[in-house]
Amino acid sequence: MKKPLKARIRLRTILLIVNIMVFMLPLAGVMFFRLYENALVQQTENELITQAAVLAAVYKDEILKRLPETESYGVPADPASITKIDEYYTPVIPQLDLSRTQVLPPREDGKPGTIAALYAEEIGQALTPVITEAQKTNLSGIKILDFKGVVVAGRQEVGLDLSNVPEVRRALKGYYTSVIRERISDEPPPALASISRGTGIRVFVALPIVNEGRVLGVVYLSRTPQNILKHMYAEKGKVIIVGLILAGATLLIALMTSYMISRPIKRLIDRTERFAAGDSKALQMPEGAGVQEIELLEESFSRMAQSLTERSEYIRNFAMHVSHEFKTPITAIQGSAELLLDHLYDMDEAKKRQFLMNIIADSDRLKRLVSRLLELARADNLIASDDVCDPAGVLQKVCDRYNETLKMSLDNKGRSNLRISAENLETVLINLCDNALQNGADELQISVREQEHSAVIRLQDNGCGISAANAAKIFTPFFTTRRQEGGTGIGLGIVTSIIHAYGGAVRLVEGSSRSGGACFEIILQKTK
Repeated sequence: MKKPLKARIRLRTILLIVNIMVFMLPLAGVMFFRLYENALVQQTENELITQAAVLAAVYKDEILKRLPETESYGVPADPASITKIDEYYTPVIPQLDLSRTQVLPPREDGKPGTIAALYAEEIGQALTPVITEAQKTNLSGIKILDFKGVVVAGRQEVGLDLSNVPEVRRALKGYYTSVIRERISDEPPPALASISRGTGIRVFVALPIVNEGRVLGVVYLSRTPQNILKHMYAEKGKVIIVGLILAGATLLIALMTSYMISRPIKRLIDRTERFAAGDSKALQMPEGAGVQEIELLEESFSRMAQSLTERSEYIRNFAMHVSHEFKTPITAIQGSAELLLDHLYDMDEAKKRQFLMNIIADSDRLKRLVSRLLELARADNLIASDDVCDPAGVLQKVCDRYNETLKMSLDNKGRSNLRISAENLETVLINLCDNALQNGADELQISVREQEHSAVIRLQDNGCGISAANAAKIFTPFFTTRRQEGGTGIGLGIVTSIIHAYGGAVRLVEGSSRSGGACFEIILQKTK
């Protein structure tokens, strides 16, 4: 006999509510325009960085052409401002975030009276026609300053001193700087401007031109980001029409889905029940029709889904983590190979060797990942046996294994056998010892104490410990803070899977890292 349904709300009501919510999403999205505006600001900063990098390279080249080899030019850059990935790359990272960056007042005017640096005025005059022509396309305000802060190229303010401007002053010390300033516009703001922080602003970037630790000048660019509110307000008539169309379409969809979904769901209920009873073909062809709705559908599906949900969730997360872990070394290998191919004949042997070593290192990482994944797969699919073991022998074996790399201290007060095979207990302890080594430990204390129905194996090392922020994530598969040293983040996952298979538990002792190192406790059941 089937249980009576508890639900009172109809499917058509739910669908109507859902469709109304979908319709309301675009209206609610107005409150989140700042996210999009922030993307527009960052896009603008990125474009300005790209333009500034090109102009800086041209200006630097022109200076070096004119500069005698023995002559020192420019001002020393702050050593802390120099950030390099390697000898070739010096990336500039966008800094602006509209939600956190303070909007500064309009920039103050430059001051006259300062004489431009040697060579700078001559180069500026040569670059001004190029800059003027480029501004027709990129719509940016472009100025090139010498190392004194005097404008030597641009459409306006040539000859004026901008060294008093904060972002320019900082750039003259060698630091890339970007700011957001108020923009004074002759046009009235749109009616919705009050809900937008991106209305009436301008992005300024100051990129230092640096050569061998000395600032030769500054590329100073500015541009107004696109304004989404202004665009929408200009098209308000079309927005209203589209809104009315969406309202009508939403109502129509609600009526159609109520009729078109309810009947298939009723048929699906009957087929899922037959499938749960063992009829493997029940879900292949639409047969019959039931009389129940959503609640009965969920009830019938739950019987089938109980045995599949956990495995499906595990496989999905596993695939996601594996693809992420493999993507990084594969991308690095591809990048190194492409660079070698592109510069096969003009790259020096040291660079080639470096890239080849990078490829070998990433290949080794892939091999380690595959090996560890096989171990994790075996641990996750482990079927606990009835084997028991005396932990004393296993602990002594592990101590002997790490005697040369760790100063081991063993305090075994346990006398009972544990419900775990000796092989699996050894695997657990080896992974925890390896984890201690990877975190800089050279001493490890292992102790065993018995409780009423269980025994606790405690491992305390003197490594660098685990921060409070990472403590909650260390048992997450593939999480590691030692990826550059070859860590895979799989070891603790193997430990957890094996211990859970035998009905035990493993945990990080809270507060253990405050006194140095990390402390793990393994709790296993004792034999009677």
